[in-house]
Amino acid sequence: MERSAEKAKETLIGLIKDDMTPALGVTEPGAIAFACAVARKYAHDEVSHLTVRMNSGMYKNAFTCGIPNSGSVGALYAAALGVVAGNPDKGLEALADITEEDNKEAKRLADEGKVRISLSGITSRIFIEAELVTDSDTVTVTIRDRHTDIKSVVVNGDTVFSEASSEVNEEEEEAVIHGFALSEIFECVKSADAEELRFINEAFRVNLDLFEEGMASGRTVFLHKMLEENGGCVYSDDVRKTAQLLCNGAIESRVIGLSKPAMSITGSGAHGIIATMPLYAYARVNDLSEEILPKATALSFLVCMYIKEYSGRLSAFCGCGIAAGTGTACGLAFMMGGDIKALERTILNMAAGITGMICDGGNQGCTMKGIVALDAAFRAAEYAVNGISVESVHGICGDTPEDTMRYMGMIASPGMTGTEKTIVDIMTEKASDA
Repeated sequence: MERSAEKAKETLIGLIKDDMTPALGVTEPGAIAFACAVARKYAHDEVSHLTVRMNSGMYKNAFTCGIPNSGSVGALYAAALGVVAGNPDKGLEALADITEEDNKEAKRLADEGKVRISLSGITSRIFIEAELVTDSDTVTVTIRDRHTDIKSVVVNGDTVFSEASSEVNEEEEEAVIHGFALSEIFECVKSADAEELRFINEAFRVNLDLFEEGMASGRTVFLHKMLEENGGCVYSDDVRKTAQLLCNGAIESRVIGLSKPAMSITGSGAHGIIATMPLYAYARVNDLSEEILPKATALSFLVCMYIKEYSGRLSAFCGCGIAAGTGTACGLAFMMGGDIKALERTILNMAAGITGMICDGGNQGCTMKGIVALDAAFRAAEYAVNGISVESVHGICGDTPEDTMRYMGMIASPGMTGTEKTIVDIMTEKASDA
């Protein structure tokens, strides 16, 4: 039976609502801390040892990222802080209430060798297994597929929680969003009214608060350089410089571990920032109507989600630059007055230009990747709106925008599995040399 336009809109907007989540710091250490905090909830007495096993994407992304409310970095300290004082009820903001005493206790556990991190395998499919052993209890918490999706909790050999899951590999199942054509997504955002998209305003508020935290910090070096380049003001007549400042200032604030959350999309705060902040800057500098910004942002989110569902949530390519970058490029083209053909050309330009950028974890380098991605997004959109794009016959570009986005995702998974292993091998070598 043919799907109605109203039903399509309801489904697509629902996908965004379900996916938008505030995340404190880089998402992966937040998820690791959450898993360990849940394990601690079920255990008594002193910590004997804590072992956290994780997939390569989780291991890589948490490797040197800053931890909010702490001067520490990396998965080991995220795990230690999670077991010491993480709040399991706060999900990805589990470390929101960490104190200096908690940091000291986490350091003690780490220094005494009571916390261990290990790699479970090379895969883009999210996996965390936190095994906590105390004098009286052994608790194992397993997370899979999404950062806070607990699959099981086992206490002293007894399963106290279990979520039934399909034996079919999630990566082989068709994602809901892949049942829609780009044209349907375009019509959805055009027809949505202000009330239906009002919830998206929360993403702007959260990400702007994070940016302001960076403005007040002496630790944000890229932000303050971009502020200088923008004439010393946040909003100038130069839309690109304003967009770079808002977007990548917020990303830097996030990856160094400042204490405000980002609004994540597809499980990533940086994705959420890139998918929103350039569009906010464009609308503000050009004094566009209030109605167009949430529509453009919904389009940005959905294109990002479309690509990420093919690439996997944690892979060897930079989803922030490629998936969210393509999303924001489409949002920019939309605000420039582009039609569906302009969006198709925008996707071709991004696919041909930026696909292949690696992800070597959530770290300060994300700021530079964001700068590159935003330059590419503006050019891709401007060229596309003026009728210019790479032709679909070339390279990984597809005959349809849906094929192009699928091919972009395929470059990451399975295409970059070997790259992922090499990145993790480099990190392991660096860790052993330290």
